[in-house]
Amino acid sequence: MEKSQANIRAAELRSILIEANRKYYVENAPTLSDYEFDMLLKELEAIELAYPDLITPDSPTQKVGSDRRKEFEQYPHRYPMLSLGNTYDISEVQAFADRAAKGIGNTFSFSCELKFDGTAICLTYRNGKLFRALTRGDGSVGDDVTANARHIRNLPQQLAGSDWPDEFEIRGEVYMPWEAFDRLNEEREKDEEQPFANPRNAASGSLKLIDSTQVANRGLECTLYHILGENLPFHTHDEALNAASKWGLPVSDKRKICNSIEEIENFINYWYTERKTLPFATDGIVIKVNELQYQQELGYTAKFPRWAVAYKFKAEQALTRLMSIDYQVGRTGAVTPVANLEPVLLSGTIVKRASLHNADQMEILDIHIGDYVYVEKGGEIIPKITGVELSSRDENVVLPHFPELCPDCSTPLVRDDKEARSFCPNQSGCPTQIKGKLVHFLSRKAMNVIAGDATIEHFYNKGFVWNIADFYELTKEHLLTLDGWKDRSAERFLKSLEESKKTGFERVLYALGIRHIGETTAKSVAAHFGSIDKIAKATREELLAVDDIGEVIADSIIEYFSDEMNIETIERLKAAGLCFEMTAGPEKLSDTLAGKTVVVSGNFTISRDEMKALIVAHGGKCSGSISGKTAYLLAGEKSGPEKLKKAESLGVAVISEAELRNMLGEETKEEFTDTLF
Repeated sequence: MEKSQANIRAAELRSILIEANRKYYVENAPTLSDYEFDMLLKELEAIELAYPDLITPDSPTQKVGSDRRKEFEQYPHRYPMLSLGNTYDISEVQAFADRAAKGIGNTFSFSCELKFDGTAICLTYRNGKLFRALTRGDGSVGDDVTANARHIRNLPQQLAGSDWPDEFEIRGEVYMPWEAFDRLNEEREKDEEQPFANPRNAASGSLKLIDSTQVANRGLECTLYHILGENLPFHTHDEALNAASKWGLPVSDKRKICNSIEEIENFINYWYTERKTLPFATDGIVIKVNELQYQQELGYTAKFPRWAVAYKFKAEQALTRLMSIDYQVGRTGAVTPVANLEPVLLSGTIVKRASLHNADQMEILDIHIGDYVYVEKGGEIIPKITGVELSSRDENVVLPHFPELCPDCSTPLVRDDKEARSFCPNQSGCPTQIKGKLVHFLSRKAMNVIAGDATIEHFYNKGFVWNIADFYELTKEHLLTLDGWKDRSAERFLKSLEESKKTGFERVLYALGIRHIGETTAKSVAAHFGSIDKIAKATREELLAVDDIGEVIADSIIEYFSDEMNIETIERLKAAGLCFEMTAGPEKLSDTLAGKTVVVSGNFTISRDEMKALIVAHGGKCSGSISGKTAYLLAGEKSGPEKLKKAESLGVAVISEAELRNMLGEETKEEFTDTLF
């Protein structure tokens, strides 16, 4: 490539990579896959190597991408917080090892560790207590997220033992386990918010929440992997991490000391397969020189340490045919295209469907029905179409057209350019939207009324319920006219409906189904204003003053309360006895659990927040991590295997919900499903 061409291409690559860094670090909405980014970066590195005078100070080859945000105070890093060099080829790992051997000139070992797919954090401990938590920022200065870090469930505020240095830094990765990631995305999809593409984005976004109390509900965890400080008494990296583990810091036990490239390759190959069994996302292996003296001798480039490299796993991909596209209407009217695929095996599961998100995404992909498409699992979980194999396109493919009318009620769709999505505006007459709102209203995290989707469909088809307020006008006589309903099932449903009137305001607000108001936002809005009447009268400026509320959410709230039908619904719900203002804190019920710490894991007949509130109401204390001070691990359905394993190793009693309720003198709330009739 001639220098003039190289100059043009280098400028183009810098522009693409700088924007990709902004999307990745600041917006948590990556536009390129890791592999695509790394390949473009390597291309830029090659150009700059050939023409060093083309290197610019802002080149992504010279500086770390920045996640700094103006909403947070910022502090300088005592030691620069750099990135790692990446490779997807074992031969490049060999080249790294050869360079290290040449620089060291002596026998040395490698520490091989999982590369966690999260967001970097730097913690400072003073006198055994967590003093400050900073993000990577731009490598020199980071955002102060200490208040949020204190809500990470496995991060100790006070170190164990007494042999820790007076002050030191320890760095690691904040990540979101699959269980928490799936739960968060499920909530976002129910609220018709864009789901996070992968756990890394979810973790980064959660760590930057303005309201630190909300971080505790996101299920974040942390793994630490690098200690820094003055005159630390360690000879090897492995020795330092073992000491950190003794102090109660979360250090990965999935690491190995290797003495040859063959041992490193075996470790990589093992985890390439076994990573799929882990409860969190990992996207590669980090290989470090183990001896700290040799790390110091090898030093750093402007961007990377010379004593470490990351081997990254390529995303697993499959090629299959697009058979058709469905257009699904959600409860808030959003129309989402869903691809129906010829079944294909991907990452151990059969994939048949994948979301296409919106019309813009379909256009970007230039996708046609009958095309062969590439499918990946974002974060190994969510199937997504990443491209079309144009060489396999034949003359029989059909260009899909996004519908102009609602697939359910034939109302002309409205395009929301802010979200690049189309909506059906017929909120009060579109059957799918109506039924979606009814299901959402009774759902476990909303009013928690024991009724399955098929039951609600039955109510709707019979004409008993069209509006959420209609539920509270149902009678036993209504219910006994339904096929299969007897006295007992009718009484159980009505009792559950009556109990729902005790639901707190923040959950009632969430249950209303206001567009963009998820569970977390509902809590913020309810706490800020205190009552539904104050929310209804709030100006746009007053709404924007609430943490985590932007223009889109503010406009949605104003639009909701400008609709007379919604105001009428709220008045009917008030008359039925629902709570529409904040009340005093939970009443203390007993001292049964006084002095006892309980860790809650899994799913229960009520939400985990409610379960924790129940424990507190009986004098107990809830913790996110198990230690020798834990009295009980309350294990529900799909309880975390790591917690069960740790409870067993520490001799912590594992109890079920039924056992807890028996201990508290309460009856276990039964699940209510349509199979009972």
